[in-house]
Amino acid sequence: MDTSASLDSWQQGGKWFTYRDHSIFCRIEGRGEPLVLIHGFPTASWDWHALWPALTERYFVIAIDLIGFGFSDKPVDYDYNVLDQADLLSGFLRELGVQQCDVICHDFGVSVAQELLARQLEQTHDCEIKSVCFLNGGLFPETHQPVFIQRLLSSAFGGIVSRFITRSTYEKAMCRLFGAANQPDQELLQNFWDLIKYNNGLGLIHRLVRYIEERRCHRNRWVSALQKTPTPMRFINGLEDPVSGRDMADRYEYMVENGDVVRLEGVGHYPHIETPQRVLSTYLDFRQSIDT
Repeated sequence: MDTSASLDSWQQGGKWFTYRDHSIFCRIEGRGEPLVLIHGFPTASWDWHALWPALTERYFVIAIDLIGFGFSDKPVDYDYNVLDQADLLSGFLRELGVQQCDVICHDFGVSVAQELLARQLEQTHDCEIKSVCFLNGGLFPETHQPVFIQRLLSSAFGGIVSRFITRSTYEKAMCRLFGAANQPDQELLQNFWDLIKYNNGLGLIHRLVRYIEERRCHRNRWVSALQKTPTPMRFINGLEDPVSGRDMADRYEYMVENGDVVRLEGVGHYPHIETPQRVLSTYLDFRQSIDT
């Protein structure tokens, strides 16, 4: 699998659309059934670069940089929240004329997907979600374990803390999230750092991390969506993830009847980057099981 994709080439292969007077970056490629990829915090759609070639060979793949992330606008005076990100994604799918789609989501993106599933149950979401594949993320806030820097950023002192984040402190935090055998190299870390710094992203990172509190506030709604939806779901979990690893996989199996969990030993918080071939194989098996 070709997993190389520079940030420059990723940006050049995309385009922008407008949401609430702000420019939003997106990548759209491939043919076939629509597949929507929803990235996590604090990175961007580039997270999917290792899976992109294989997925676009099979599906019509749509990935955006959510507002405040990656190459999208990062307005300072903006109410960043999960519900708005869901509105952003829903509106874009409507513009594209997409009436049905499958979803792969990670980290922060799992909350966006849970909100979309809740809206689908309420019949207030235009695009039918046919299936969801979750990667490591805080599906259950009572089991989610934010790293130290996330706890600081989400505190009352988050704005001050964000001013003192350096590349070194960021790299250390990121390395702790990866599996011991899958540590990120300097090029990967540089790309992550560049995505955050783009458009002064460091200046608002403490505002983006508020989704952790939103998960507590909307816990009943979002967990209920997992328990009540008839939509096929699979949870691919890197067990070495200190934030949402083994304990989250156990919780999912306990809370979701007949929960479909694939456990990846030796893998951390970023399975789609650490072991893209295993994630691809597992996802395609999932699709084959529900499409036949």
